[in-house]
Amino acid sequence: MEYIEPVDEATYTVKKGFVPNMKVPGIFYVNDRLRELILDELQQAVTRGEQGGFLPAVKQLANVAALPGIVKHSIALPDVHSGYGFAIGNVAAFDMNNPEAVVSPGGVGFDINCGVRLVRTNLTEAEVNPVKEALAQSMFDHIPVGVGSQGIIPTGAKDLEAALELGMDYSLREGYAWSEDKEHCEEYGRILHADPTKVSSRAKKRGLPQMGTLGAGNHYAEIQVVDAIYDEAAAAKMGIDKIGQVCIMIHSGSRGLGHQVATDALVAMERAQARDGIKTNDRQLACARINSQEGQDYLAAMACAANYAWVNRAAMTFLTRQAFGKMFSRTPDDLDMHIVYDVSHNIAKVEEHLVEGKLMKLLVHRKGSTRAFPPHHPLIPVDYQFTGQPVLIGGTMGTCSYVLTGTEKGFEETFGSTCHGAGRARSRNNSRNKLEYQDVLDALKAKGIAIRVASPKLVMEEAPESYKDVSEVVDTCHTAGISKKCIKLRPIAVIKG
Repeated sequence: MEYIEPVDEATYTVKKGFVPNMKVPGIFYVNDRLRELILDELQQAVTRGEQGGFLPAVKQLANVAALPGIVKHSIALPDVHSGYGFAIGNVAAFDMNNPEAVVSPGGVGFDINCGVRLVRTNLTEAEVNPVKEALAQSMFDHIPVGVGSQGIIPTGAKDLEAALELGMDYSLREGYAWSEDKEHCEEYGRILHADPTKVSSRAKKRGLPQMGTLGAGNHYAEIQVVDAIYDEAAAAKMGIDKIGQVCIMIHSGSRGLGHQVATDALVAMERAQARDGIKTNDRQLACARINSQEGQDYLAAMACAANYAWVNRAAMTFLTRQAFGKMFSRTPDDLDMHIVYDVSHNIAKVEEHLVEGKLMKLLVHRKGSTRAFPPHHPLIPVDYQFTGQPVLIGGTMGTCSYVLTGTEKGFEETFGSTCHGAGRARSRNNSRNKLEYQDVLDALKAKGIAIRVASPKLVMEEAPESYKDVSEVVDTCHTAGISKKCIKLRPIAVIKG
């Protein structure tokens, strides 16, 4: 571990030389417990010789630091764990003015714009508890869930093309969103350089039936209650002002369409990499120069998948508003079902940041991480100019979630990024082998949590024991100053694929 050194109580650096060709150092944020997990993973990989192609997160972090055009450092957040190419929880920025700089689909992920949306209500836990089971069932009935689920909102080929290009503007046009919804979405729910002609027919075929579906894996819709408020002024700006207030959190992404966009791009980029002589430490870091045809095509297709994900979450918000409206015989507007914010977890975006005192135009890859812009940043809504951008941190099934706010320190250190959730501590296969379906359900029931799930095996894969402690992850980000705790949310009902 000679190349890994502490910087302070929450920060470690990975020095150049840990892997070949590192252009910049790595940096990761951990507390004592999380440090043990990440270093144990590294030690195990060394012991078994990284068999089966498995790379520990620290080595993936360092391999990213060796990519052409990277600036400042390769960053790992407290929820980091091994992923495809980049670790999940890895942030890296590339100089747009450097002709050698690259874009890598492995730095975005297969579920492009997997993200989280928080919807507030004026209901209280006391009002919802008597109908909690029925309400969970209603949401389960309204929102299509599971691997093969199909959307119930009519979508034709022309609708899909429009959704890919317009994002939330499509949802507004079709009447599935409120006019103010897009104001509280990252990028206002639309990346403007999206080009549907860059999305393959196979990707479109996969995406056509899935609009407005939750999917499976770690995706969920939860009914949550406010459990603690740490920053009353910031929470009030979000319309959250009391303990026990009910909110809904929706976590989903671009489904099969985004997966296919990533798959298509990886094939094209392997060819481009060979043509242009780009060397990487890991084949999974397939990439192309940002300004190459392959790089530009991927960014245009990725933007389409991101727009699709916003439309997908908008459709589920529409269905959730319907479910609540029917249950309480009130209009969604009367229930104050406004969006607090909608954040992206898997995305690459062009942003301006100061690097060593110089303003630079960067392509920031955030994989399993959340944008967390500070107060007064021009790209966050007027409502949040004095408090900073709301940052939504989803918990695991049955555990709490958090709302944080962005900070100036985070903007300087991590390109305005923070964690996105708990981060896996066990593989899916390990969880299925070690946990029992009924035990997990009984534990949730003991906590008073209603659950509706389409696939029993997912209950084990997504059990709290499969993940790091989300509170430790959030507290580490808070201690490091890269984001600030605002609200804690506790689930009372979970809907999963």
